[in-house]
Amino acid sequence: MKKQFLVAFAILISTISFAQKKELKAAEKAIKGNNFAEAKAALSSVSPMLSSLDAKTKDNYYFLNAKALFANGAGSNDDINLALESLGNIGNQNSPEVGELKQEMVNSFLTKGNEYYEKNDYSSASHSFEQAYRASTRDTLYLYYAASTAVSVQDYDRSLKLYNELKDLGFTGIETEYVATNKENGEEEAFQSASLRDLSVKAGTHINPKANKTESKRAEIVKNIALIHVSNGENEMALEAMDDARKENPDDINLLLSEANIHYRMGNNEEFRNLLQLATQKDPNNPELQYNLGVIAAESGDKESAKKYYKKSIELDPNYINAQINMAALILSEEEALIEEMNGLGSSAADDRRYDELREERKVLYQNAIPYLESALEIESDNIQAAKTLMNIYSVTGDDAKFKALKAKVEVLESGN
Repeated sequence: MKKQFLVAFAILISTISFAQKKELKAAEKAIKGNNFAEAKAALSSVSPMLSSLDAKTKDNYYFLNAKALFANGAGSNDDINLALESLGNIGNQNSPEVGELKQEMVNSFLTKGNEYYEKNDYSSASHSFEQAYRASTRDTLYLYYAASTAVSVQDYDRSLKLYNELKDLGFTGIETEYVATNKENGEEEAFQSASLRDLSVKAGTHINPKANKTESKRAEIVKNIALIHVSNGENEMALEAMDDARKENPDDINLLLSEANIHYRMGNNEEFRNLLQLATQKDPNNPELQYNLGVIAAESGDKESAKKYYKKSIELDPNYINAQINMAALILSEEEALIEEMNGLGSSAADDRRYDELREERKVLYQNAIPYLESALEIESDNIQAAKTLMNIYSVTGDDAKFKALKAKVEVLESGN
């Protein structure tokens, strides 16, 4: 009985295997006729018994399944992702058939990706570029394109995942560019390969053949990882990523400022100030850096330092309106103490003298603030707050002509005409 059972079981296995191979042949025939729905139906009957197939037959199933799902590029996104998964399950990745299918898929995905990109459909382009990478993982540049286009549509969670994958892969994006100078126009031109460049040089149309290395994209990737964490409000993760980013590109001022802003949002004002000062050392002619240092100094109560930074910002860029307005506001902030003292004085002769002194000091404040407010209005003529403040100052200082002119201007601004 035991022997009979074993023979019967062997016959059963043989029957099942034959049926599966028959379905695979049917799927193959359907694929050749572009009948992908029929092919998927045939393959679905094989799938439950997949574990019983030998390695060669199993590879054939995964290959046919990938082709049926891909459907010559017409498959849905879900089907294409399943096709890529099926393709990855093939044991013999080096077979010519697999290589041919991979290249067909890559070409299709890149064509679609470029078409989407031209239409500014960056989300679809990103998915197509990622699919191109999944089909050919040696071409990591496609994954970089996928991450970059995802950023364009602010799909930060997805782009973060892709950027981290690039980082873990050690991607740099450094490429060799083959160039030569066109003898006719004197311009340097790039070629797709060294052999094409050399043919042009040999033909006499080009001279000075060179091979240039492109810049690494590594710093950009770690920087974007950090900035995405900033955008997501993940301050601690952002600082950790910033640390990596700055190691990659220590001279990137924008990166330094991004880290400074994270510290500012976290209330780490001292670290914020230190990083801004470091930034000004690296870029001493940047008016925005000087302005930001002025803001921090003013908020810390260090008015003299704030004035110094605002003045430097204005020297570097006289049209920096924020520095002009903040400088005026800083000067006028000293008025409050004067008014408080004036209101507290009595009616004695000494008090009267002190009152006159304080009134003169107040006028000096106004005179010092006027140039900055006038400059602000020259830069931005419809700045109603600057106009109102200056109008009131003209009223107090007795400059009636300027007061009337500015009063008329304020009325126009308030009316919206």
